[in-house]
Amino acid sequence: MHEWKMEDGAAACRKLFLPSIACGQIMSSKQPAINFGAGPGKIPNEVLRAAQEEFLSYQNMGFSVTELSHRSQAYAEINGNAESNLRKLLNVPVNYNILFVHGGGQGLFSAVAMNLLKPTGTADYAVAGIWSHIAATEAKKYGTINYVFPKPSSSGIIPDEASWSLNPDASYVYYCDNETIQGIEYPFVPDTKGVPLVVDMSSSIMTKKIDVSRFGVIIAAVQKNLGTAGLGIVIIREDLLGRAMDICPSILNFELLSNYASILNTPPVFAVYLFGKVLEWVKSHGGLEAMEEQSKRKSELLYTTIDGSSGFYQNSVPVRNRSKTNVPIRIKNGDEGLEEEFLREAEEKGMYQLKGHSLVGGIRVSLYNAVSYEDLLILIDFMKEFLKNHSETG
Repeated sequence: MHEWKMEDGAAACRKLFLPSIACGQIMSSKQPAINFGAGPGKIPNEVLRAAQEEFLSYQNMGFSVTELSHRSQAYAEINGNAESNLRKLLNVPVNYNILFVHGGGQGLFSAVAMNLLKPTGTADYAVAGIWSHIAATEAKKYGTINYVFPKPSSSGIIPDEASWSLNPDASYVYYCDNETIQGIEYPFVPDTKGVPLVVDMSSSIMTKKIDVSRFGVIIAAVQKNLGTAGLGIVIIREDLLGRAMDICPSILNFELLSNYASILNTPPVFAVYLFGKVLEWVKSHGGLEAMEEQSKRKSELLYTTIDGSSGFYQNSVPVRNRSKTNVPIRIKNGDEGLEEEFLREAEEKGMYQLKGHSLVGGIRVSLYNAVSYEDLLILIDFMKEFLKNHSETG
């Protein structure tokens, strides 16, 4: 069995949540700002304005949506409309259920294992980056995990699928479509030879067309590209329901959640509400096709700028595996002084949350749907100016 060794999952998790931005660094709300954060990510201004207008009195009820009973007809409509819009935008087949889940990404890592490992007690994990590593570490608590390839020799490499060591008796095969920390995105959907395929699409969902029928389960934490923190979504093929371990908490039991239309207990009402608003925004701005085209256009512009800087800006991920939503950048082979200066000057110009993750350092640009092409052009102009002013440094 291949073992993908890094630091233990708990140590990795501790580093994940080190603050990357100081409280005093946020600029005045009276000044324009562009949020390039990796998550929680930027939410469309139209969505925020609509939520602001309704916040004190939802649908003229006289009280806030945050006070709305989850047993009310009004919330049933919020819940139902969000599910319906997600189904339409992703063209989810009728034999798939959509669930809204507490716990975010980390909760979903556990939920996947507790709901799907039971049939054989073993699962295959394709670990190309930190998030899939943490998911596998979590799954080990509940069964036997097989790493389908050894740890890549360098960051950004996804081994050729022909070299993967898949277990035909695995309960499922798991991978993370887009690793936000290292900026790695799979350019293919793995062929699992009939074993149910589970994918974490937290940062890539709604940025490209997908064939949902190729997956047994799709999971996503919505705070990267679809709303605010506190909500996870699960798209699961119906035949995979009813397999939960006895130790699985009710609020993470996919079958129970399905039976109760995701209202087994009090759901994260505001997060579901805002998620629904974001989906409406996607629909009104051209749907999934428009989001995919914008994602390609933005990422191509940014990578062209990096690759055309004569090595001043660097991205070490092989071109084939480069993420279209999260782009790590180093300056002059990791000159931390220059990178700190870049971040300082960027904030002076109203561009925020560009600091790279604490595990990898440098700079990271996240290009979620709410980040417009015009937003990116402002960053590109700054990058060119910074290159001109600092290319001789050192």
